[in-house]
Amino acid sequence: MSSNDDKIVQAERHFGVRFPADYRHFLATEGSMSQFVLPADDFLMINAIAELIEVNEAGEFQKRFPGSVVIGGDGSREMLTYDFRQTPPPLVLLDVSAQDWSSAIHQAMSLSALLEQFPETGWIWDEPESSPS
Repeated sequence: MSSNDDKIVQAERHFGVRFPADYRHFLATEGSMSQFVLPADDFLMINAIAELIEVNEAGEFQKRFPGSVVIGGDGSREMLTYDFRQTPPPLVLLDVSAQDWSSAIHQAMSLSALLEQFPETGWIWDEPESSPS
């Protein structure tokens, strides 16, 4: 098991969840990303595994949004978040100023579906093999 795989397992234990296979694959192969994506020059950031716990604790996201794990965002108010209240957990956008789930912005999709929306970034997304739960 690589050092990155160990960090993924540690983060999963910290949050008490099992990350979706496509997100685990992204963390193991790419690790993170932070760039503007065309055509609208939207900013997309996906945090490195080493930043997950700190980012989530700083925003008190589990307190405000039980079952959430923030994995990135737009560098401003919207946080890219897994909603582990559901199985499988959808990837949603949360407004950082929201007080709880009732005022959150939801746009459910998988990480691979999100990355496929930005073909001009050069991402070639290979679906990960199914891993045992």
